Amino acid sequence: MQLEFITVDVFTERRFGGNPLAVIPDGRGLTTAQMQSIAAEFNLAETSFVLPPQDPAHTAQVRIFTPRAELPFAGHPNVGTAYVLARQGKSHGRSVGDPLLFEEKAGLVRLDLIKEGTAVVGARLAPPQPLKRGEDIAPDLVAAACSLAPGDIETAHHIPCIASCGLPLAFAELKTRAALASAAPRAEVFSERLKADRATGILLYVWDKSGGFDLQVRMFAPLHGVPEDPATGSANVALVGFLASLRPERDLTLKLRIAQGVDMGRPSLLEAAAEKRNGELTAMSIGGRCVTMMRGTLEL
Repeated sequence: MQLEFITVDVFTERRFGGNPLAVIPDGRGLTTAQMQSIAAEFNLAETSFVLPPQDPAHTAQVRIFTPRAELPFAGHPNVGTAYVLARQGKSHGRSVGDPLLFEEKAGLVRLDLIKEGTAVVGARLAPPQPLKRGEDIAPDLVAAACSLAPGDIETAHHIPCIASCGLPLAFAELKTRAALASAAPRAEVFSERLKADRATGILLYVWDKSGGFDLQVRMFAPLHGVPEDPATGSANVALVGFLASLRPERDLTLKLRIAQGVDMGRPSLLEAAAEKRNGELTAMSIGGRCVTMMRGTLEL
C-alpha cells in the first residue's frame, strides 16, 4: 500500500519556520492504529489524515494525531490541510471550494482561504465550539510544570485556568519576557498533577509589543509527545476569545498578532481575532500563511 504525503510549514512565510505538519491527502483504508503509527513515525507535533466527508455538503473529514494521541481539534493541522487541499484543487475527486468545511471529532471547522491574487498562501479558521472557561489552576502548579518561580505568574488579570473551544488547554500570563524565555516543561509534573485528559498542555503568554507583535507565547504538551509546539492555533484562538471575554467593553473587536516558536528557533506568526457584541463572544478566528516543504510516498 502506497500513500502520498505532503509536509508544510504552517504560520510562517518561510521554510524552516512555523510549525511543521504532515498531511495524508487520502487516508482511506487506514485503521486508527495505523494512523497513530504514521504520526509517531513522522514525529511532528501533528499529522492529519483526509477522508471523504460523511455529509457531501462538507469538504472532508479530517483526523488529527500527535505522536501519541488523536486530538478532537487542532489549529495548525486545519490551516495546513486546507492549504494543501486548496492548492491541489481536489479532494477525493471533488473540487475544493472556499470556504472549506472539515468534519472533526470536536465538530465542524470552517476555513477561509488567504490568497495573494489567485494563489492560495494560507487559511483562517473558526473553531468548532464556543469558548468555555473551565477550572482554575494553582499558579504554583503552572510554575512547577514549566520550571518557573510562582512569582513569575501574573495573576492581576486572571488566575491560570483551563479554557477550550474544542481542545482544553491551561492558560497562564507571565510577568516578563525573560520568564517566558526561561520556561521549560517538566514532564513528571504534568504526569503527576496535570494529566492529559485534564488539559492537553499549558500555554504561557506575555504582552510584548516588540517586533510588531502584541503577544509572545509558548506551549508545552509533553504528555502528547510535544515538549514544545512552535505554533498552536487551537490554543491561540481560545486565548484571543478568553482575553476578549475579560475586557470590560460590551462591544469589542480584538485583533492580535501573536509570536510563537521564537525561543525554539522556529518563529511563527498567528493572526487572531475575536468579536464581542452585547457582552457575548460572537466570533473567534486564527489564521496564517503556509509554505510547502516536502512530498513523498509512504510504503505500508
